[in-house]
Amino acid sequence: MTDSQRNDLSEKGYCFLEGYLSQQWLTALRGRIEELFALEGERAGSEFRQEEGARRLANLVDKGEIFEQAIIAPEMLEGVEAVLGPRFKLSSLNARSANPRSGMDQPLHVDMGCLPDEHGYSVCNCIWMLDDFTAENGATRAIPGSHRWRSRPQEVLPDPAAPHPAEELIMGKAGTIVIMNAHTWHGGTANRTDRPRLAMHSFYVRYDLPQQQYQKRLLRPEIQARLSPQLRAILALDDPLNDALSSQGSGRSGFLK
Repeated sequence: MTDSQRNDLSEKGYCFLEGYLSQQWLTALRGRIEELFALEGERAGSEFRQEEGARRLANLVDKGEIFEQAIIAPEMLEGVEAVLGPRFKLSSLNARSANPRSGMDQPLHVDMGCLPDEHGYSVCNCIWMLDDFTAENGATRAIPGSHRWRSRPQEVLPDPAAPHPAEELIMGKAGTIVIMNAHTWHGGTANRTDRPRLAMHSFYVRYDLPQQQYQKRLLRPEIQARLSPQLRAILALDDPLNDALSSQGSGRSGFLK
């Protein structure tokens, strides 16, 4: 990461890795995701959630080596570490394709309803732009600097779904990754175009929070058996604390796109 990217992540709450994905990688991700949509049909996304007006996939680490490589992209993890510190894990890896002419502007929120605590920040979301993000096709809106406010929009705003005077649209070309401190107030917008808009979300949490999708239960044994030490660590497959957190309850509360 550059000094400018680190500064944006610290001050605004998000930064852009523009053009991070090669055309080959981008094409391969799009292709595999479309294969999965076709294979899973009406079941697509059912491991986590399904959504009217969008096609969703969940548990992607279990569905192809291309996704395994995505969750350990080095520059992206550098940004995640800048937010969460050195001890963190993947919480979930999902894809979402906003249908044409669908949806509505999402209320501003912080992911999982989390606020910073005495240990610092605890949630970080990486948005993989697999299509261009534009003002018309459902780009995420965000309030720069709001990760420092230690408040939830629904607790202080009369209407979190309304436009905010300080909001910015997170727009960019396909192949860009946005690293977002997920305590930043943000929300999706409606796709008002005639084409779908595809994104992938790799969501990370601090070591002492439960995973949104408990990877040890979701990943098939044959997949777990061949994973590298780095992948096992980022998925918290050998972490007793993570197992205990999972037994206490899921991290699925709150918004996550």
